[in-house]
Amino acid sequence: MTNGSTPDPNHPPADHSRRKVALIAAIGLLLMALLAPFAQFGVLASLIVPADATATTNNIAASIGLFAAAIAAFLVVAILDVFVAWGMYVLLRPVNERIALLVAWLRVVYAVAFAYALLNLLEVAQLVTGASAATLPSDQLHTQVATSVTAFHNGWDLALAIFGLQLVGLGGLLYRSAEFPRFLGGLVALAGAGYLADSFGRILVPGYTLTVSTFTFVGEALLIVWLFKLAVNGTRSSQSQRPIVDVPVRASGAVSG
Repeated sequence: MTNGSTPDPNHPPADHSRRKVALIAAIGLLLMALLAPFAQFGVLASLIVPADATATTNNIAASIGLFAAAIAAFLVVAILDVFVAWGMYVLLRPVNERIALLVAWLRVVYAVAFAYALLNLLEVAQLVTGASAATLPSDQLHTQVATSVTAFHNGWDLALAIFGLQLVGLGGLLYRSAEFPRFLGGLVALAGAGYLADSFGRILVPGYTLTVSTFTFVGEALLIVWLFKLAVNGTRSSQSQRPIVDVPVRASGAVSG
């Protein structure tokens, strides 16, 4: 007895599976691109006042619901990072399985480090809403809030160094993959270099204020677009990576006619 369904010759089962993986990775990256700016620029940047612990504490206490939403958004971002790491590993392991696995683990390690840094923001929420808000002297409460906020930023800066290294490796794999354009691999690697510059700049340079990653993030945005394109159109190339072109060398003994 035969099955009425006929395989689509343009999209074989293996290609259909990769399209699903590409869609999962694309949706994950898109959600991260929406949630992270909301939490960082929409919430934290408006509540945290640099060098003013009193104003920061009062702002967070007055908008604790919004502050908690930012923490939740960051936590979702960390979880999505794990799914994206898996998706990109599946898509790029035909290029070089060992490097793809290393790049995936770097992203997972970043997600864990970032989630650990988030504990500092959770401590801030507990400080301004728990018993400490009523029992601690105001100066001590403000100092603890400022210390936890600083610890969060420091932990995130360290984690971003891992994230930047991961993007550099990811860019190299994309560059070698036949399913992605070479310029995209270069832009993703450049984005990683931007995160590395910012992370080490804040660690090594006192008073570092430049944010290089603000100007190098284009590759991350284009990667989302290309993953959606891959999810819709599927793999058009029969090769997993670009072949190395050998230039023929004319034999030394050849005689021209």
